[in-house]
Amino acid sequence: MDRNSDNHRGTGYAGRGRGRGRNGGGGRGGSTQSGGQQWVNGSGGQMGPGGWPYRPKQQQTGGQTGQGGGSYWPQQQQNGGQGVGPTRGQSVEVNGTGGYGSSGGGGEEGRGSVEWETWSSYSGSVSSPSSWFRGVVYMRDIESLQISEKKPPLALSETTGNRIVPINRPDKGGTDADGKVGILANHFIVSYKPEDTILHYRIDIEPQMSRGPQPTKNFIPKMDHRRILNKLFSDDLTQLPDQKTAYDGMKFIFSKVPLPTGEFGGEDMENHRSPRFTITLVNELSYAKLKDYISGNHCDDPRDILQGMDLVMKENPSSQRISVGRSFYSRQFRQSDDLGCGIAAFRGFQQSLKPTSQGLALCLDHSAMAFYKHMPVVDFLMEHVWGFQEVNDVGKKKRDVVKALRGLSVYVTHRNTKQKFPVAGLSKDSARDISFTLENHEPPRETGLVEYFWEKYNKEILYDDIPGQRYPKEKLHRDDQKRLKDISMPTPRERKSIIYEMVQAKDGPCGPERGTLLTHCNEPMTMRNVVRNFGIAVDKNMTRVVGRVLAPPTLKLRIPAGNPQVIRVDRERCQWNLTGKSVMEGKPLKWWALIDFSLFDRCRLNSGRFIQKLRKKCSDLGIPVEEPVVCRFTGMRDLSTVAATQELLDGVVKEANRKCNGRLQLFVCVMSEKHDGKKYLKWVSETRIGIMTQCCLVKNANNPKERENDQYLSNLALKINAKLGGSNMELVERLPGFPGEEHVMFIGADVNHPAPRNTTCPSFAGVVATTNWPAVSRYVVRLCAQEHRKEKIVDFGATCLDLVNTYARLNKVKPQKIVVFRDGVSEGQFDMVLNEELQDMKSAIYEDDYRPTITLIVAQKRTVVDTKIVHPFRFDFYLCSQHGAIGTSKAAHYTVLWDEHNFTSDQIQKLVYHLCFTSARCTKPVSLVPPVFYADLVAFRGRLYHDAAMEFQPQSAASPSSSSAALLMRDAVMEFQPQSAALPSRHLLLY
Repeated sequence: MDRNSDNHRGTGYAGRGRGRGRNGGGGRGGSTQSGGQQWVNGSGGQMGPGGWPYRPKQQQTGGQTGQGGGSYWPQQQQNGGQGVGPTRGQSVEVNGTGGYGSSGGGGEEGRGSVEWETWSSYSGSVSSPSSWFRGVVYMRDIESLQISEKKPPLALSETTGNRIVPINRPDKGGTDADGKVGILANHFIVSYKPEDTILHYRIDIEPQMSRGPQPTKNFIPKMDHRRILNKLFSDDLTQLPDQKTAYDGMKFIFSKVPLPTGEFGGEDMENHRSPRFTITLVNELSYAKLKDYISGNHCDDPRDILQGMDLVMKENPSSQRISVGRSFYSRQFRQSDDLGCGIAAFRGFQQSLKPTSQGLALCLDHSAMAFYKHMPVVDFLMEHVWGFQEVNDVGKKKRDVVKALRGLSVYVTHRNTKQKFPVAGLSKDSARDISFTLENHEPPRETGLVEYFWEKYNKEILYDDIPGQRYPKEKLHRDDQKRLKDISMPTPRERKSIIYEMVQAKDGPCGPERGTLLTHCNEPMTMRNVVRNFGIAVDKNMTRVVGRVLAPPTLKLRIPAGNPQVIRVDRERCQWNLTGKSVMEGKPLKWWALIDFSLFDRCRLNSGRFIQKLRKKCSDLGIPVEEPVVCRFTGMRDLSTVAATQELLDGVVKEANRKCNGRLQLFVCVMSEKHDGKKYLKWVSETRIGIMTQCCLVKNANNPKERENDQYLSNLALKINAKLGGSNMELVERLPGFPGEEHVMFIGADVNHPAPRNTTCPSFAGVVATTNWPAVSRYVVRLCAQEHRKEKIVDFGATCLDLVNTYARLNKVKPQKIVVFRDGVSEGQFDMVLNEELQDMKSAIYEDDYRPTITLIVAQKRTVVDTKIVHPFRFDFYLCSQHGAIGTSKAAHYTVLWDEHNFTSDQIQKLVYHLCFTSARCTKPVSLVPPVFYADLVAFRGRLYHDAAMEFQPQSAASPSSSSAALLMRDAVMEFQPQSAALPSRHLLLY
């Protein structure tokens, strides 16, 4: 066949709703070739009788397709689409939709009835006393809801085109409650006129070519874009009214009035540049589209109009405050927030604009961040470097000065510009000894740095014997970290007051009412209310919501005699006590080594007391622990390099092998302080030797306070038992939602990305899975490196297949039900998770005789700003499962994207809450469901492995590209081959 021949594509239709669908006939499409591959004809699709119920306990029959109408590649048949069974409510008639083959004929159309059900929806965003938060699900007061009678935009299994979309809430929300609490939600209702429109423009700023022998384009930093654009607008306010525009700082402008399009000239006086502007109209956006979406009349996500309105709400604070992502910080700090060493805590807020069940809402939350103070460099060094008292101390303190300055951004004072420059370090020569060639001079000539500054800027270098500067971000001292944490965690009453102040502030998101404002340079500036000019108004009262308190599950431990004992959770503090009780399954620790890194420190470990108390605590908890086979005493210097760490651990293993014949189970490492060398310890031990580690600090091991020390040793014992494969606690009743005897596996997945300014390091995907149903207390993990900042998990299907096969090997049966928790993705990435990762998983694990049902849930644990809003109709909820000891508790946000188990709201909320009690690390429920929590730990562990592995490589390989680093780390991570019989290969237990 000619490879340019038309490809005949047929469609087989599936019956949908009541009754059985009819057979779809096979097509007789032409056979084509493409790129050397043969496409062949496919047979007709046969309709199956199995209906897929839309609601639980309503098992009506609906059409469901069998094989699709054609095959894309030889011996690879495609499945047709699924029909949907009827549900109660109003009956409407819809067409069934089938799959298609690449060369199959059209089938007959099946018809049936589908009945829709209406529901209410949640609302939630909290800022309330921490004592309330013990399994609280946030919802609107049901009596006050205006329930829409309209059909929701999308049914359970509907798709848009060939794309799967998130499912809708299956009911009116949960009703199970052990009590209710009133909550003030930190979101403010936003009103707008649906008939209004805004205009979306793209602006390109092109720098002018510089003059000289080799003309080049002058680079315009991002921070200069807004200042240059403000100059352009101020030059012609009639055509470019800045009070009716919002700019994202890079490419896009949203305007309430039409702007002139085309190319314009501008001038940047501060940097002597004349950039060119090109303004292009992208789209005209109507507020009515957003209103239709929130009310359920429109199925398309109005992301463009939301982006524009969100930018409008940020316009005022971004021009008045320091912008960091979605956060805005004051340019002044309180004197009480001075952390010393040239650093201060700056207060501000985070904001987000989201659709909710009650309309559009602005969410605000308090935030605090450490910044370098605005001060001369020499003054900064006097504060930051111990012993630095004057400029002449640079030579004596050069190493400390370089450490303090490297990476910092500084302003220069010899120009009329506010452009920042990062400090890379100090030059080897002093300023008076530095010379360079002036390339733009005719003819080129050599000049000295001091001479150049005098000729060019009429400036004299005052300290001509100081090396040129170059600069890094400094980590806060532990005490300063605690102070910053205290500032960022006010009491609920204080947080409420702070949020109210922010929403009414002149430099806040709502903007000023009228008058003038002083800028950070003390220059008067006319205040402009961009929000009001766009026809947007914000109700400055918080939303009141009702929270349901869920009853905690009953737990199972053992008494010292060995018999199981049912215990009940303390409802006031939401925790349980281990006194007089044992873990459910304690694994013996017979062969272990103690490595004490405090040999040369003033505060040394009392090793005898530590070993004795640890063994006694483990014994009390039913975990038999023998004396260590090796005790090695050394200093933290052995963690300074990979080579030193490798030599130390090799020596310990060699000594231990003479006593336990290669059966060493664990390194217990006591460190004098938190140290960067911990990554070397973890990487060498867990990937090159194959022995797990348990680290702790001397100050905790030596704690003289008996009660605190006892609690610390209990937590240490729980971690050790989990790493050995034991089970600390189990639920009395199996997890809700799974009444049958079929096996269930829970999967958690997360991706850890490098720092924003890092452009080469790979990202790391961590995937974990439970292996013991119904206890769900044991996990196996898979860790893989992938491309830089790639959020999609590469080979997610193959990873899940590996985990399913591991489950089958350990239990002699494959799991029939799978629940996947995905972490670290935003709403904009839901489509990727559904249509790429989920489909990859199904393609990998599905077989002719094995098709487990799958539920996919996204867990978002970010700050309250992005997560305290419930979608108008998607299947999501907020759960605050932890007991808040201090500050304001923040809930986790769960969104069910796909559900083949037909969970009700009550069932899924109770399932997630009970799962939070199964963490192996503590005796209280955790704030995030454990599969996600462990996946996050695994992905972060991959980052530690990478950093250690890169320093171990030869200098030529020290800075690999993202792809080569990913390949290198894929080999390094999967090199984990434990020598201990207690740990099967690649079952890395990171508790």
